[in-house]
Amino acid sequence: MRFHVLTLFPPMFDGPLSGGVLGRAIDAGLITVQLHDFRRFAPGRHGSVDDYPFGGGPGMVLRPEPLFGAVDDLREKGEVDTDTPIVLLTPQGRRFDQSTAEELVRAERLVLICGRYEGVDERVRMHLATDEISVGDFVLSGGEFAALVVIDAVSRLVPGVVGTPGATEDDSHSSGLLQFPQYTRPATFRGWSTPDVLLSGDHARVARWRRREALFRTQTRRPDMLRAARLTDEDRLMLDGPADPG
Repeated sequence: MRFHVLTLFPPMFDGPLSGGVLGRAIDAGLITVQLHDFRRFAPGRHGSVDDYPFGGGPGMVLRPEPLFGAVDDLREKGEVDTDTPIVLLTPQGRRFDQSTAEELVRAERLVLICGRYEGVDERVRMHLATDEISVGDFVLSGGEFAALVVIDAVSRLVPGVVGTPGATEDDSHSSGLLQFPQYTRPATFRGWSTPDVLLSGDHARVARWRRREALFRTQTRRPDMLRAARLTDEDRLMLDGPADPG
């Protein structure tokens, strides 16, 4: 999986991409993240990437030339083609979630445009971007943080990035539910004990307990997710019955 990130601040990615899951995935060649400073494609002697909005108003707007120029350069070099998704990271985009990550990972290459200032010239949205994504209903200083969220979530779905096969399947949101409670050693800590079922060695009983807990946790904390989840008849019986203390 190859990510091309168009940004004015490439150094912002140095730390997050140098360690942890992403760092190991890059070292192993499972993913590639290429950072492109689109200031190189700014017009004029001064290389201005932004300007005042037509019609007046506060702040500055990113000009179209640097962003179109950066994508044109990638296409001329054969780094991307006409089918490569070009994602504008913007608070006006569709909400990014696990299903979006699963959709994007099917692309071999992905271009992420990091917005700044008051936004980008509308012609970027209309004639360059093929998709618009928002990571949440809040304001960030720029699209770099959003790009890192997308890169991390999508990369986890690339085979081999997360070491244990199937390790991502029970993550919150991957199954349409929040994740069940997790415990590790010591079995008892400050008087708080691990549910007996998890120590029983009965894998079928453990699986049933985890499913029940995931259902109840989602029902309590994110009922909106539960309404959209695909539930089996057994799931519905679990929700109608009492919680299993383990």
